[in-house]
Amino acid sequence: MSVEDVAREKLGAIRARGTYRRMRVLDGAQAPRMRVDGRDVLLFAGSNSLDLARHPEVVEAAARAARDYGCAAGGSRLISGNLALHERLEEELAAFFGTPAALAFSTGYMANAGVIPALVGPEDAVVSDALVHASLIDGCRLARAAVHVFEHGDADSLDAVLRAATAAHRRVLVVLDGVYSMDGDLAPLRELVPVARRHDAMVLLDDAHGIGALGARGRGSAELLGVADGIDVLVGTLGKALGSFGAFVAGGVALRELLVNTARPFIFSCALAPPQVEAARAALRLVAREPWRRESLQANATRLRKRLAQAGISTAPSTTHIVPVRIGDNAMTMATCERLLERGFYAQGIRWPSVPEGTARLRVTPMATHTDSEIDAFADALCDEMASQTVLAEGLSTRAR
Repeated sequence: MSVEDVAREKLGAIRARGTYRRMRVLDGAQAPRMRVDGRDVLLFAGSNSLDLARHPEVVEAAARAARDYGCAAGGSRLISGNLALHERLEEELAAFFGTPAALAFSTGYMANAGVIPALVGPEDAVVSDALVHASLIDGCRLARAAVHVFEHGDADSLDAVLRAATAAHRRVLVVLDGVYSMDGDLAPLRELVPVARRHDAMVLLDDAHGIGALGARGRGSAELLGVADGIDVLVGTLGKALGSFGAFVAGGVALRELLVNTARPFIFSCALAPPQVEAARAALRLVAREPWRRESLQANATRLRKRLAQAGISTAPSTTHIVPVRIGDNAMTMATCERLLERGFYAQGIRWPSVPEGTARLRVTPMATHTDSEIDAFADALCDEMASQTVLAEGLSTRAR
C-alpha cells in the first residue's frame, strides 16, 4: 500500500467521525480585525491577547534585528547559534520573573518535551492534572516516568495521589497549567502548591496563557495567586501575549545548565532567529510599561462573559480571557463557527481530541484592544446563533415525539 493510500484511508476515518480539520487562511497582521478565508471579520480566535505582535516598537525591534543580524541564528546554540541577543533575552526573562536563570526554546511544546525528561526518568513519577496541555502529556511520555493523574484542580485528589507516588518513587514532579487553554479556568495554585510542598514534590507550571496577561506586573498566574515562590520550574511562551515566537524555561542556575546539557529539543534545534528574540525583548518591556493592556484584556473578557450570561449562555468555568461556549455536538459547533464567520466574526470551533468527546465548543478569545462595541456586536451575534440552535433543537425534539 502506498503512503497516499494510507493517508486517504486514515483521512476517511477522520471525516467519518466528524473531526476533519482544515487550515484557514488569514491575511494581515494579527489584530482585532483581519481577513479570514477572504472575509473581513472581527477576530476572536487568536492568542495575541495584548495586541503586541503589531506594536510599532515590537515590529521595529524585529526589523532592526533582521537588518543587523540577519533572519537566522545559523545553527544550534551549542555550535554556532548562541548569540549575545539570546543571552540578553534570558537575563531579562529571569529578571522579569524573579528567577536566577532562564533558557529560551523554539516552542513551548519543545520546552515541555525538554524539561520534564531532564528532571525525571524511569525511577521517578510525574503527577499531572487531568486537563494539562498536550505538550505536558507528551513530555511525561518522553520521560518514561510513571504518570499519575489527579482530578482537575482538586487539592484532595492531588494529596492522595502524591501520598502514593512519593512512597513508591525516587522523585516526584507535579505538572500544572496556570490557565487551562480550553476552559479558561485558573489552576487553584493557592491550594495545590502547598500540597506539593508537603510531599516534597517539585512543581512545574506551564503558564503559556497567563504570562503577560495576568498578575500585577504581568508575571502570570503564580503572581496573581501569590505563589510564585512555590514554583520550581516556570514554562512560558513568547508567542502569545508577548506577540513574538518561542518559549522559555525559568528557574535555577543548575536547572539551566542541566537543560543545556540534556534537553534534546534544545540541543538538536536551531536557535531562535534574531528578529524573534528582539521582538520578545521589546514586548517584555511593553508588558512592564503598559499595564492597561492586561487590564483591558480582562475587562473585555468579563464584559463578554456577562453579556452571554444575561442571555443564559454559560461560559463556565472560565475566569480569564479564554471564554468557552460549549455546544457539545461536533457538526453543530462547526456550523455555528461558519455562520458567525459569514456574519463577520471568527471564533474557532474546537472538537475532540483537543477537548473530551461530547464537549465541542467555541473557544472565544477577546483581545485587549477590542472596543466595547466590538465585544457587544460579537455577543449579540453569538446569542442570536445560540437562540437559533435552541429553536432548532426544540423543533427536532417535538417532531421526534
